[in-house]
Amino acid sequence: MHFESEHIYHLYNRSINNELLFTSRKNYLFFLKKIRENIKPYADIYAWCLMPNHFHLMIEVNNVYFTKVFEAGYSKEINLNSSIGILLSSYTHAINKSLKRNGSLFQQHTKAECMTKAIKISPVWFNTFDGALLNRTLTEKEYPSVCFEYIHNNPVNAGMVQKASQWEFSSYRDYFSNRKGTLVNFEKGRRFIINTNP
Repeated sequence: MHFESEHIYHLYNRSINNELLFTSRKNYLFFLKKIRENIKPYADIYAWCLMPNHFHLMIEVNNVYFTKVFEAGYSKEINLNSSIGILLSSYTHAINKSLKRNGSLFQQHTKAECMTKAIKISPVWFNTFDGALLNRTLTEKEYPSVCFEYIHNNPVNAGMVQKASQWEFSSYRDYFSNRKGTLVNFEKGRRFIINTNP
């Protein structure tokens, strides 16, 4: 993955063989903690959704590199790509240990689609997690808003809930309910709101 500062990305990955990534509420909360530790130092998070077998993040990169201080007391400059790898491998290690399983949990390549570079966007189609969708009017300025809504409606589209507000593990409630989450940059992220259906 190639990241550039001041660009917005749709970051996503799914499990191998449709295995469950999250088997309990505790797993979801642990993964959110890992996102906070490994993504937030590099980027503003505008939207997120954790599904049983995949996840979505909408981020704007502020720093491609960050100096991370480790528990042992030493520090090291790490880039966003490496930090994403640390997020996934540390989560996999914890799940493998708790479930007494071995091997990879996530697909090999995490996807990161840049939404703010015109060269990556076609006026006729755009990539989503489930493949390409036709859209003859989509511009690079509209793409982040479409992705923002897509991420929040993912549980509805998957038939997990009837309304986005019913899914606990997305940033939807931070924008449209009374939850006071601190993972998203609400002030900057609310510019992407195009639909407020609960």
